[in-house]
Amino acid sequence: MPERKRIMFAINSLAGGGAERVLTTLLGGSAPWRARYEMHLALLDDEPRAYAVPDWVKVHQLDARHRLLPSLHQLRTLIGRISPDATLSFLTRANVANAWAMTGRGRPWLISERVNTSAHLGKGRGAIAAKAMVRMTYPRAAHVIAVSEGVVDDLAGNFGVARARMSAIANPVDHAQIARLAAETPAFTPAGPYVVAAGRLVPNKNFALLLRAYAQANPAERLVILGEGPERAALAALAATLGIADRIDMPGFLANPYALLARAQVYAMPSNAEGFPNGLVEAMACGVPVVATNCASGPSEILADLPRNAVAGGIDVDAGALVPTDDPASFAAALLRVLAEPRRSACGAHAIARSRAYGVEQAAANYWARIEAALAASPVPAPRPRDHAPSRSGVSS
Repeated sequence: MPERKRIMFAINSLAGGGAERVLTTLLGGSAPWRARYEMHLALLDDEPRAYAVPDWVKVHQLDARHRLLPSLHQLRTLIGRISPDATLSFLTRANVANAWAMTGRGRPWLISERVNTSAHLGKGRGAIAAKAMVRMTYPRAAHVIAVSEGVVDDLAGNFGVARARMSAIANPVDHAQIARLAAETPAFTPAGPYVVAAGRLVPNKNFALLLRAYAQANPAERLVILGEGPERAALAALAATLGIADRIDMPGFLANPYALLARAQVYAMPSNAEGFPNGLVEAMACGVPVVATNCASGPSEILADLPRNAVAGGIDVDAGALVPTDDPASFAAALLRVLAEPRRSACGAHAIARSRAYGVEQAAANYWARIEAALAASPVPAPRPRDHAPSRSGVSS
C-alpha cells in the first residue's frame, strides 16, 4: 500500500470560536479521506481546548502566546520536522505563519479566510501593518478558500488575490450533532420566552445596536446574549442606561449553546462585519427564525441568495429579516414583525429547511477537492526525511 500523504492543518488554538468549531467539524467529516492522507493539526497557542479533535488527527501543541514572530518560528520548525505534502491554515495569524513556514519547500500551501479581511483588520497603524502582511502572503497561496463570495470580492479588490486562485466554501453545519445537543437541558434557563444572540463581546459584533433596538421594540420577550469579551461591562452599563437591565441575561460562554438556541423565539445578529456567520446558520438549523444585519459578508447570501449590494435597504425573507447595519429602528421593527405569529412559526420552518444547504459532508468534500487539486498541480516533491523522535520542547504533543 503506498505511503499516505501528510496534510498539516494549522490554527491559532481551539479556544471557543466559530473558526475553531468549523475546523474541528471539518476534521470530523474527513473520515472518508483517512486511507489516503495522514492528518496533522498544529495549534499555535497553548490554550484550553473547547472542541474535540478526532483521534485519527495528530495534534502538535505550540506555544506562541498570541504573538506573530514565535508563531512564524515555531510553525516553520514543526513543518520542517513533519515535512507535510500540503498545508491548510485558518485565521489571519496562522495564515501568515503558514506562508512563512512553507516558503522554499516546493509544496503547496492553502489558506482559509474566515472573515471579511478589510472589516476585520479595521483601521489604524496596526491595521496598516496587518493588511500589508496579508497583501504580501495571500496572493502567493496555492489556493485561498473563502467562506463567502463577499470575502472573495474583498480579497480580490483590496489584497491583490487572483480570483482564479480563490473559491467560496460555506462553513459546515453538523445537523445531527446540533439536534442531539439541542435536546439536552439548557445550562441556563431565562425567566420567560426570549430572543437570543451569540458571539464574542467585541465592537464588530455590535451588541450595543441590539440593546438599543430591543429597547425601542420593547417586546414581551427577554433578551439573552451568549458570549464573553471585553465589551461586557460597557454593554451592561448601556442596558442600565436604556432601562432594560432587568430584562437582559448575559450568561457568558456555554459549552452547549444549542439547547438554549433551540428554545428561543428569534435569533438576533446585529454584526457590523462577518466572514461567514456560523451562529446564524446554527440557529436556523435549530428551527429558529432570524433577524440579521446585512453586513459584509454572508447574511444576504445565506438568507436571500443575493449579493449584499442587492439588498441595500433590507428585506423580509422566508427565514426572517435582513436589515441595514447600524440602524436600531429598522432592527426593532423587524424584531416585532418576526416575533408575531403566525409569521414566527413559518419563518422557523423555512429557517431549518434553508440550513440544510450547509451540510458537513458537502463542505468536507469541497475542502478536500481543493487540497487534492493543489497537490496534483504541484511538482513531485523530494523524498521526505524520516520521522524524528518527539521533541521535549513542547513543539508537539
